[in-house]
Amino acid sequence: MHFAVKDRLVSLDAFRGATMASMILVNNAGSWSAVYPPLLHAQWHGWTFTDLIFPSFLWIVGVAMTLSFARRVERGEDRRRLLLHAFRRALILFGIGLLLNGFPYYNPATIRIPGVLQRIAICYLVAAAIFLFTRVRGQIIWTVSLLAVYWLAMRLVPVPGYGAGSLEPVGNFAQYVDSQLLSGHMYRVTRLWDPEGVVSTLPSIATTLMGILAGHILRRGRTAAETAAWLFTMGAALLAAGSVMSLWMPINKNLWTTPFAVFMAGMSTTGFALCYWVADGAGKRRWTKPFVIFGMNAIAVYVLSGMVDRVMELIPVGSITLQRWIFLNIFAPLASEVNASLLYAVAYVALMFLVAWGMYRRKWFVKF
Repeated sequence: MHFAVKDRLVSLDAFRGATMASMILVNNAGSWSAVYPPLLHAQWHGWTFTDLIFPSFLWIVGVAMTLSFARRVERGEDRRRLLLHAFRRALILFGIGLLLNGFPYYNPATIRIPGVLQRIAICYLVAAAIFLFTRVRGQIIWTVSLLAVYWLAMRLVPVPGYGAGSLEPVGNFAQYVDSQLLSGHMYRVTRLWDPEGVVSTLPSIATTLMGILAGHILRRGRTAAETAAWLFTMGAALLAAGSVMSLWMPINKNLWTTPFAVFMAGMSTTGFALCYWVADGAGKRRWTKPFVIFGMNAIAVYVLSGMVDRVMELIPVGSITLQRWIFLNIFAPLASEVNASLLYAVAYVALMFLVAWGMYRRKWFVKF
């Protein structure tokens, strides 16, 4: 997923870093009883800022894959060897996701099997196979087919006891499949369904493929202005298409509905187009440095942030956890509860930035 530093797009690293910093921010509130609504996922239908983050990261994986693999194919590297390389990376990433899910206790009977890193791994591997063995037209066909098949399955396949077409938390087709295949191994907050479940991975793969299609625009050899214009056009088209689709199927992150996948790919394409035009087009890059530092070790910092948070939730300080003690004694006296909660999250992001900065200075770049 990485390529030579001299060939890197500053805007892509910055966009990746901003996405990862946002993910850490929304995952680490000081108090979950006091959080600004945009920093929470939509309860069900609809979307918030938080719902933008994960699809943006999958979209970035697709863009980076195009830039990396296309050059290697052009150099004459064997496509099957590249796919094997992708399989090894995906396997490592999936394994790290499982380790993070179970950390620090590992109970095979209850460990959550799906997860953010696991979904990234699956989407990366499947999208890599499609990219390596199809051309642009085939990639478009795969994208549309995955989105259409998922839409039809969610609307037409009957669920025992509920019938076909339900999009409620319990009784929809994706939830039913998860309950049959992942019983006891799902997200502990929901238990009856998983936001990174089996069937909803299909449109997630399409999200990655839409990143691949944006990557093709970057490789066309046009001027920066032309490239940015094409990216803005693609983003606007996807936003419009997702909005129109939402008239018949709601935008829903937990189900990763087809309109959600299309609309969020549009948001990612538009957001990146702006970063690209400013950083790589106009050459205004000073603002990108903190995000680039995050972006160069995004997955490593994400894993570390999850482990540190888990440890703080387990260490007792009197009758409360270390995390709660830090919030109550350092941040709560500074502001109202909701603002103190936000200050805690910002401080946590700053702590992870210091780690990323230290790795960047020492040229430690973790690759999977």
